[in-house]
Amino acid sequence: MLDPYRRILRLPGAMAFSGAGLVARLPISMLSLGIVILVSARTGSYALAGSISAAEVLAAAIVSPLQGRLVDRFGQARVLLAAASLFAVGVAALVVSVEQRWPTPLPHVCAVISGAAFPQIGSSIRARWRHIVPDRSMLDTAFAFEAVVDEMVFIIGPVLVTFLATNVDPLAGVASTAVLCLVGTLLLAVQRSTQPPIGRDDSTGLGAPLGWRVLAPLVLAAVGLGSLFGGTEVVTVAFAEAAGDASDAGWLLALWATGSLVAGLVTGSLTLRRSPLARLRLGAIMLTAVMAPLVFAPTIAWVAVLLLFAGLAISPTLVAAISLVEQCVPPARLTEGIAWVTAGIATGIAPGAAIGGAVIDAAGPTAGFVVPVVAGAFTAIVAWVMRVPIGARPEGLPAPVRLG
Repeated sequence: MLDPYRRILRLPGAMAFSGAGLVARLPISMLSLGIVILVSARTGSYALAGSISAAEVLAAAIVSPLQGRLVDRFGQARVLLAAASLFAVGVAALVVSVEQRWPTPLPHVCAVISGAAFPQIGSSIRARWRHIVPDRSMLDTAFAFEAVVDEMVFIIGPVLVTFLATNVDPLAGVASTAVLCLVGTLLLAVQRSTQPPIGRDDSTGLGAPLGWRVLAPLVLAAVGLGSLFGGTEVVTVAFAEAAGDASDAGWLLALWATGSLVAGLVTGSLTLRRSPLARLRLGAIMLTAVMAPLVFAPTIAWVAVLLLFAGLAISPTLVAAISLVEQCVPPARLTEGIAWVTAGIATGIAPGAAIGGAVIDAAGPTAGFVVPVVAGAFTAIVAWVMRVPIGARPEGLPAPVRLG
C-alpha cells in the first residue's frame, strides 16, 4: 500500500518541500484558536475573542486567491517570503494590541493583516507536486499525501497551541504561529529546484482563462464543504457538553480527522480509474449519507462511530476537488486556482458554525447536526449538476479523460 508514496517521496526534493510545508502550515490550525484563548484570557470576553478570530479567518479567505495569483506571476520564493514577513508583523501587532488593550477595532485590523498575509502554502506545495511529478497518474497520490499532511496539521496544531497557551502563557500560543510560519516558509523558499517556473503573461500562461465554467461551481461546492466542517465542529462541542463533558469534543473531532487521514492514505495508494468529477460526486454523497444518522444519535459512542466513518469520506472528496482544479486550470495559474477552492472552504466555515449555533440554541445539540447534513447535500447537488466539457481543457495539460 505504501509503495506509491515511496515513489513520490523519492522524487528529488519532495520530502524537503513537503516537510517545510507541514511546518509552515501549522499556524492555519493554531492562530484562530490561539486568538480566542489569548483574548478571552486577557479581556474575559469570548464575544470579542470570536469577532477578532473571525476577522482573521475572513481576511484569509478573501485575499488568498489574489495571493495565489501573485505567486503564479512572481514566483513562490518572493511572494511567500514577503507574505510570511507581513504575517509575522501582523501577529506581533495583534499581540501588542491585546496586551495593551487597544480599543476596537484596532485588534481586528491587526487580525485582518495577519489573515490576509498568511502565505498560500498548501496551494504552493500542490503546485510543486504538479511541477515535479513526471507521471500524471501519480498526481492523485501526491494530492492524497498532502491531504494527509493537512489532517496532521489539524491534529498537531490545536494540541500545540493549547499546550503553549496553558503551560507557558496565552501569548506564547499566538506568538508561536509567527515563528513557525517564518521558519517553514523560509525552508520552502530556499528550495528553488522544485519551484514551478513563473508563467508567461500570454494566452497560454498567466493570460489564459482560469476556467470559471468549472471553477465557479467547484468553489460553490467548496463553500458547502466548509459549512459542513464549521457546523460539525460547533455541534460536536455542544453535544459533548450536553452529554456531560465538553472535553470529549476534542477526541470526537480527532476521530473525525483520523478517519480522513486513513482515507487519504488509502486513496493515495490506489490507482483511481474514475474521473475527478465522478469521485467528487461520490465523495459528497457518501459524506452526506454518513453524516445524516448523526441527527438521531443518542449517545457519545454513536457520535464517535459516525464521525469516524464520516471522516473516511473527507480526504477522497478533497483530493477529487484538487485533481479537478489541476485538470481544468491552466498550469501557469494552478496556485491561484487551488487558492480559490481553499478560499471557498474557509468562507463556508463561519456561516456553518453560526447557523449550527443558532439551531443548537433553538432545538438542541442533536438537531444541530441537520446543518452539516444540509451543507453536505448542497455540495452533492452542486457536484452533480457540474459539467466539464471534454474539449474545454487548457493547453499544456494532460490528454483529456472522460469526466462525469
